[in-house]
Amino acid sequence: MKEVWTSLASIMGVFAFFQSILHAVFPPELWFAAAKLFHRLFRCFSTYCYFDITETDGVNTNELYHAVQLYLSRSASMASSRLSLSRGLNSSAFTFGLANNDRLVDSFRGASATWEHAVTQRQSQTFSWRPLPEEKRSFTLRIKKKDKPLLLPAYLDHIMETATELRRRNQDRLLYTNSRGGSMESRGFPWESVPFKHPSTFDTLAMDPARKELIMADLNDFAQGKAFYEKTGRAWKRGYLLYGPPGTGKSSMIAAMANYLGYDVYDLELTEVHTNSELRKLLMKTTSKSIIVIEDIDCSVNLSNRSSKKPVPPCEPPSDLRPTGGTEDGGGAARTITLSGLLNFTDGLWSCCGSERIFVFTTNHIEKLDPALVRSGRMDMHVFMSYCSFLALKILMKNYLGWEDGEQNDELMWELAEVVDEAEITPADVSEILIKNRRRERREAAAELLEALKARVERRKKERKRGLSEQVVEEEEEQEKRALESPKESTGQLMHSRNAKEDKGAEED
Repeated sequence: MKEVWTSLASIMGVFAFFQSILHAVFPPELWFAAAKLFHRLFRCFSTYCYFDITETDGVNTNELYHAVQLYLSRSASMASSRLSLSRGLNSSAFTFGLANNDRLVDSFRGASATWEHAVTQRQSQTFSWRPLPEEKRSFTLRIKKKDKPLLLPAYLDHIMETATELRRRNQDRLLYTNSRGGSMESRGFPWESVPFKHPSTFDTLAMDPARKELIMADLNDFAQGKAFYEKTGRAWKRGYLLYGPPGTGKSSMIAAMANYLGYDVYDLELTEVHTNSELRKLLMKTTSKSIIVIEDIDCSVNLSNRSSKKPVPPCEPPSDLRPTGGTEDGGGAARTITLSGLLNFTDGLWSCCGSERIFVFTTNHIEKLDPALVRSGRMDMHVFMSYCSFLALKILMKNYLGWEDGEQNDELMWELAEVVDEAEITPADVSEILIKNRRRERREAAAELLEALKARVERRKKERKRGLSEQVVEEEEEQEKRALESPKESTGQLMHSRNAKEDKGAEED
């Protein structure tokens, strides 16, 4: 046994001697060149090619890495025995991922692709403005050389599209609002968000079913119309103008559209936007598959109607070009957002910086808007949100009282149908009446609604009559004023107005 250990020690000594000679004769640079040459020869004779996808590209995040991670989560839950689980912010689902140094085989167009998740420790950093994670993560893609033209870049495009769809499906929809004064967040993002949890749907929306079907069909055509918009050379966007009296469900309509399409909502507060440039930056920071909303656009900011502008003297520059030293209220910050900037925001070159976006404007007074703002191409579909009709009333009674269609064919419903149009009541007012009576028996609650509608009809009749009387008094006062200014010319007109008043009073009696 002693002889064996002696021989082994001699062999190890000879090996160390030759190793020292090799290091002395062949420097490390030569060893590195030899290893590199061997690696190249191996790649030439190998039937595979390899691609490394790191988590970070320098100091920037590699979007492809996260896309691959999300894409492989579908197959990892079934093909792997060891998984990593995660749940992102504002996400409603768990994400399965490959564990450290695990492998997964995927197929695309009949070709196989092997993915390996590599995790190694990063060398300690001396100093960095942006500290990097302690672990260095990457995916390695191995494919056969003969399949390279078939898989690249189509396979990577497929991964990016699938990951985008999975991210949108798993993530809860968000409601964004622009930051106060347009200031950027720490991440350089001018929008602040909260989860969008509005429960409104087209099933619960108080509107005539035929009109709802028309709007849903238009939304479907838009969401599935990528090829059509590319073929016709149009930007993939659409505009909706919701107008009507307050309380007719304009905000509920926007929420129903977002829930129907699964889009995020950007609620743009124009009073916090100071310049046209700031407005464009906000548009650039919105994502695809989103609805950009400006509510009550007629009273958000004072956008001058170009048709009502006074002529500017030749020696004076146009108002949009004059230097401004402050706001109308004497503030120090200039507010230079113009109608032209808003028009370019909705239909100019900058509106094409994203795709699959919907612009929605709401107003209570459509007549106050500039015609250029509501024309086709900017606001493609005008939706009038009217007072509550009988069909809308039936939907509200089903929502709040649980009335089904078969139960609504009785005398009480016929009475409601006769008075609801004349009452000119909004869905919001009807909802409030039903909420107050939701704990009562259904027929009692419906009877209470009927009494409220009848009382509203009588009140509106009195208001109309009072309005006619006030109009007659105003006309008489105007005639008397004219008579005092020119007695000879206006005596006949005054007598004529008094006779007309007496005739109208006799008819009312």
